[in-house]
Amino acid sequence: MKKIIITLTIGCFALLTLASGLGIWGYKTIMDFSLSPLNITESQELVLKRGTSFSSFVSTLEQRDFITEGWKLKALVKLKPELAKIRSGFYELEPGESVDELLTKLVKGEEKVFSVTLIEGQNIKEWSQILQALPHSQYDEGVFTEILSDKGDDSGLPEGKFYPDTYHYVAGDDVKSILLQSYNKMQQELEKAWAQRATDLPLKSSYELLIMASIIEKETGKASERPWISAVFANRLNKGMRLQTDPTVIYGMGDSYQGNITRKALHEQTPFNTYKIKGLTPTPITAPSGASLIAAAQPADVNYLYFVSKNDGSHVFSKTLSEHNRAVNKYQRNR
Repeated sequence: MKKIIITLTIGCFALLTLASGLGIWGYKTIMDFSLSPLNITESQELVLKRGTSFSSFVSTLEQRDFITEGWKLKALVKLKPELAKIRSGFYELEPGESVDELLTKLVKGEEKVFSVTLIEGQNIKEWSQILQALPHSQYDEGVFTEILSDKGDDSGLPEGKFYPDTYHYVAGDDVKSILLQSYNKMQQELEKAWAQRATDLPLKSSYELLIMASIIEKETGKASERPWISAVFANRLNKGMRLQTDPTVIYGMGDSYQGNITRKALHEQTPFNTYKIKGLTPTPITAPSGASLIAAAQPADVNYLYFVSKNDGSHVFSKTLSEHNRAVNKYQRNR
């Protein structure tokens, strides 16, 4: 009897030792698997629809050859149940990313983030083309005026009222959420610029400041010249002179503009032909940058009334018409 007991004890001990060894081996195998990289050599997109079960998720990874032993993944979430709480969404998988890192990303809901840059100096029509082409987002043609209406602006005139910047979104987001950020930022920046305006500024409202800033934005690509361009326009307004700025004419021409301002366009009486009308255009002509808003609010302290392009992105500024004509002859007529 004693020998039997000893034999059974030794056998049980051996089995326990074996079970323990297998347990340790199994645990190590699963943990090694969790730290192993996914089978991808370039970025891959993964879409998890709402209601996707963990088992279906594992099958998807196997079908796309991201992993080869799905049972290990199922075993992993038995050991770490918190990793099974994956969220639906649009995700990006990166080369070198481990199984554990992927699960952590899905549990946190760290979806792929897309970006769109709304460029200063472009108008609503140009922005619409960009927004229509955005991947994984929904665009509605009337979204600009819809936002204005939501904000109590029933003018139906969205031009210039949205701030140019880079905005971020996730798959499925409506373009409206992006443009709402853009609208709110423009109101903040415009209010800030208007509050800092020069005391002798010939503008009656922040909207007129927005219009002026949009014209400044189109007139120069050289940042240092913006306050001087602003000064020329402010000085002309103070003297009752027409602005006579080409970008407003171009905007008024619309689709008929093919790279050159026609003689007919210059002589046509339209709300945007500043060679014919006095004062500002009825609306902005583009989306001004923050720098152009500040320049419009704080013109340089100079008495220039004219400027002409040197064809290198910069301008020559003049106080008198005779000085201006000489600059035009030199830089535009090559005389």
